Amino acid sequence: MSDTRRALLDALAEGPVSGPDLADRLGVSRAAVWKHVESLRDEGFGVESAGDGYVVTDVPEYGGPAIEYGLEVDYDIEFHETLDSSNVRARELAAEGASDVVVVAREQTASRGRKNREWSAPDGGVWMSLLVRPDEPPAYAPLYTLAMAVAVCDAAREAGVDASIKWPNDVIVSEANDNPSGASASDGVSASEASGGSPAHAGGVATSEASGSSKNSDTPVDSDTPDDRGYRKLCGILTEMEGEADRVSWLVIGPGINVNLDPADLPEGATSVAAEAGPVERRVFVQRVLERFDELRGDIDAVLPAWRERADTLGRRVRVHTASGVIEGEAVDIEHPGTLVVRTDEGEKRVHAGDCEHLRPADGGR
Repeated sequence: MSDTRRALLDALAEGPVSGPDLADRLGVSRAAVWKHVESLRDEGFGVESAGDGYVVTDVPEYGGPAIEYGLEVDYDIEFHETLDSSNVRARELAAEGASDVVVVAREQTASRGRKNREWSAPDGGVWMSLLVRPDEPPAYAPLYTLAMAVAVCDAAREAGVDASIKWPNDVIVSEANDNPSGASASDGVSASEASGGSPAHAGGVATSEASGSSKNSDTPVDSDTPDDRGYRKLCGILTEMEGEADRVSWLVIGPGINVNLDPADLPEGATSVAAEAGPVERRVFVQRVLERFDELRGDIDAVLPAWRERADTLGRRVRVHTASGVIEGEAVDIEHPGTLVVRTDEGEKRVHAGDCEHLRPADGGR
């Protein structure tokens, strides 16, 4: 989106603004202002000319301008009606030197998650990838995945979903949180935590052990866990990076979120915001995710505490499938930059990456 279009949306979001004032603020002619307003109308915005100036009366449910309208953080939105993969497009933008860009697709045709598992991403979900260039060493990269998990969890809670986080970085609705007494997500979720995926490796592209989400006709969501795993999956996150030994060059963080998807179109074990709490405006949902992520990005030390308060894995008995074998025990802690600590019969084990399966409650609790 052009700087002029973004400035126009920012001005309109503040309230009625006259044509002459818009022309001055944008540094364009009155005729150019009219053309920009007409373009917004063509894209679905309701813009009326009142006595005090132009007033926005209606905003599209989704789309690039819709997301940027009222967005309180400085990210460029690149919106596609159809895209093979938002992560792939974000990597292309990274190679071109871009930063702070969010690639959003209404639908994706070649989505992939953990271990290159494919999954479908139809219209109704939120499929996006955020390109950032943090001034941090590669070891800090998983914290940004954790931050995104927190951001998605908080946006889901704001929408009325009792969401929490499962290690390594899935946003879920835990059956332990299903409360027939009517308590809402705002009443809190018991603390526990998960990991942000494998530590990034310098030199080339590294992919975190994050997962995809949504429907897959060949493989159910998290096919390596049993059907009675005790939660419904709402979102998975795929993070990729390129960097040197001492600093990150770029990070692409790609959440795939089941938002307004019909429960009948979801595979067993998955859920959506609409299924849990009713449909939401996707543009607003994306805005909340980006704003919360940006807040955590600016205070990276706050990520682990925020994640602990929202996670669902600590205090549970878990079975973690790692590259070197299976670790089973009680998940007792999370350490920088997202390492899961599991208490086993042989002592504490630290897990940097793996597939985590929730087993029975560790101590007769949840």
